Amino acid sequence: MKFTVRVKPNSRTTSVEKLDDDSYRVSVLAPPEKGKANIATVSALADYFHVPKSQIAILAGHTAHTKIVEVID
Repeated sequence: MKFTVRVKPNSRTTSVEKLDDDSYRVSVLAPPEKGKANIATVSALADYFHVPKSQIAILAGHTAHTKIVEVID
């Protein structure tokens, strides 16, 4: 399953919000430096979808706020 994620780093809390069928907003505590926000995003999505972190992959947008993410079955 592929979908778009809009990441908001340096947030006060970690949360995942579904915007529509293939779009989510993820707020993470981590800063956007050295991949810390990406790691926190993968962790938050793994908790949200109840899957291991190894089944979440960022396909595009590693350095952008908008990312394409895949949950591997």
